[in-house]
Amino acid sequence: MSHYVKTFHAIEVGDGADGRWAAHVCSAMAKPEDWLTEEGRTPEGAAQARRLFCTHMPELVPVLDRLADQLESPEARTLLTMAAVRPFFSGCTQIGDEGTLLRNYDFAPDRCEGTIVSSRFLRPVLGTQEAGWGLLDGMNDAGLAVSLTFGGRFVHGPGFAIPLVLRYLLETCRTVDEAIDRLRTIPIAIPQNVTLVDSHQSRTVYVGPDIPMTEAHDVCAANHQHLPVPDEQERTTRTQARLAALQTAGVDVPSMLRQPLYQCSYDQWLGTVYTAHYRPAEGRVTYHWPGEHWEHTIVGFTPGSRTVALGLSGDSNDY
Repeated sequence: MSHYVKTFHAIEVGDGADGRWAAHVCSAMAKPEDWLTEEGRTPEGAAQARRLFCTHMPELVPVLDRLADQLESPEARTLLTMAAVRPFFSGCTQIGDEGTLLRNYDFAPDRCEGTIVSSRFLRPVLGTQEAGWGLLDGMNDAGLAVSLTFGGRFVHGPGFAIPLVLRYLLETCRTVDEAIDRLRTIPIAIPQNVTLVDSHQSRTVYVGPDIPMTEAHDVCAANHQHLPVPDEQERTTRTQARLAALQTAGVDVPSMLRQPLYQCSYDQWLGTVYTAHYRPAEGRVTYHWPGEHWEHTIVGFTPGSRTVALGLSGDSNDY
């Protein structure tokens, strides 16, 4: 088991117009071609990505242009559509219940941005940023929270990378029902599981390029959508074992900080980078690590940094 130290940053970017967002992402976005598909690096592919974005996320077009105008590379505009992005796969477990959303994000620590962002692009949104302005999880001022996990099947098709879809849902929706109605119509590039929570209900749905949106039997997810899970995949990801542990534990932070839910295979891109506990009706999220926690709120957001140790035993009582 490898141990890592990672620094997380909490930043306020407002509506994205004053340069704070651009200053933060400029180094990560310096080579957008590294993120784009081969087709996305062509003029035709860029035009198609733009059309897809305008068709499915028209409310965000002014925000896209406002952000892209601050970046030097012309390919950054295409990257920000997240409609021509090379596929990437992660671990993760998540569960929703009674107005709360709890998730572990599992990935390679040095490939995870580690940025907690408070923004007001269309409305107040607070979440964990990835790929410029996408979100791995987050909540809005209406009391809606969402998060993602990889759906476990290595297929890829036309559509959006899911972090931008989560951003779109939080920018434009107030309730779980409204978000699910929008999600039905948006093409998703790779299989993903999405958990959604508001003050009245919580639901998990499966989406992907090769399936219609399907509601899960339980309001929780690991890294599969359909059974049976191939033996090799289960040995590598323990997705069924993690889901069973999650179903038993319920919404319980200490359980997320212990194996099997807390994963330590960082060198295989399957280590827990953070645990996020959202209470969207309160506008509150607490990030947890073994022995550490960091709370943020939409109304009283305070920028800062926190350096934490990853890959510990997960037996601390500091939750």
